[in-house]
Amino acid sequence: MIRVAILGGGIGAQHLEAYDQLEEFVVTHLVDQDAERCAALCGDRITPLASIENALFADVDVIDICLPPHLHAPVAIGALEAGKHVICEKPLATSLEQVNAISSAATASGKSVFPVFQYRFGPAFDQLRALQAAGLAGAPRAASLETHWNRDAEYYAIQWRGTWAGEQGGAVLGHAIHAHDLLGTFMAPIVGVTARLGTLVNPIETEDTAALIFELEGGALATSSITLGAASDETRLRLVYEHLTATSHTIPYAPAEGVWQFRARDPERQNEVDAVCKTASHNMPGFAGFLTEVGKALNNTPNAAVTLTEGAASIELVTAIYAAHREGTRIALPLNADHPMRGGWQP
Repeated sequence: MIRVAILGGGIGAQHLEAYDQLEEFVVTHLVDQDAERCAALCGDRITPLASIENALFADVDVIDICLPPHLHAPVAIGALEAGKHVICEKPLATSLEQVNAISSAATASGKSVFPVFQYRFGPAFDQLRALQAAGLAGAPRAASLETHWNRDAEYYAIQWRGTWAGEQGGAVLGHAIHAHDLLGTFMAPIVGVTARLGTLVNPIETEDTAALIFELEGGALATSSITLGAASDETRLRLVYEHLTATSHTIPYAPAEGVWQFRARDPERQNEVDAVCKTASHNMPGFAGFLTEVGKALNNTPNAAVTLTEGAASIELVTAIYAAHREGTRIALPLNADHPMRGGWQP
């Protein structure tokens, strides 16, 4: 049994719901500043703790960090130094220097870090993996990503949101980071980016609008359109491969759980595509699927857990996006070791 302490009862409540579906985990402690919310989540089975420090030295195996972004890196490092494995909500860190510090702490402690990218898990991506394994997709050619969500004054009423000090970034960091992770996971690594960012929807410090062009390893091109001023929350992915086009539903927070269209470029192969989709194995979606793989990794069995290296790549991409916008030029990845924004992109 893997014992867990959750830090933060906001998104942490969804983590708790996922843990409750899995026999290999037990949540034993929870920290939240909202005493009423903390009591409701803990009930009679979870020990509420008054501080993060108390959780780091509790009798647990894993610290699950669901805190505001500016706390992620220092708390992750503290947890590793206390001898705990770490699960960390996105973004893993707010600079590449912080990522390096987390990596050093993980190496020194011998413990693992699992950045949260739960969008990877669900029926549609089970089908896409099966199609790729069957050779029915082929090389990536092009993709379009839409993160068109609605965030208003009520959302930004929470003091740290929309600020560089609290959120450390805007829609690129806190919203579209999932879609960009899916692009790199299911198509190819991103090797270049051009970007324009804007603040057009709410009176906040950080960006809420973006238009991005990605160059992928192997030559494929992708676009990412981001706004927090849409009428409703929708995420749409269209992934074009050599032999297959995959088009998502518009479910915003769990795109893999919607019904996708998988169309063969050669109509005569559509029956093969349909057959693979019908027989593809279905693993648990969302946070439960993500945590299932973490459990496998902690029990030293074959797994598809998100790695620290993959979390680092997501932060490097965010850095490159901000650099591309501010410098008004294409930024190549990986970044040079002496890139001036490795210490952070905050103005």
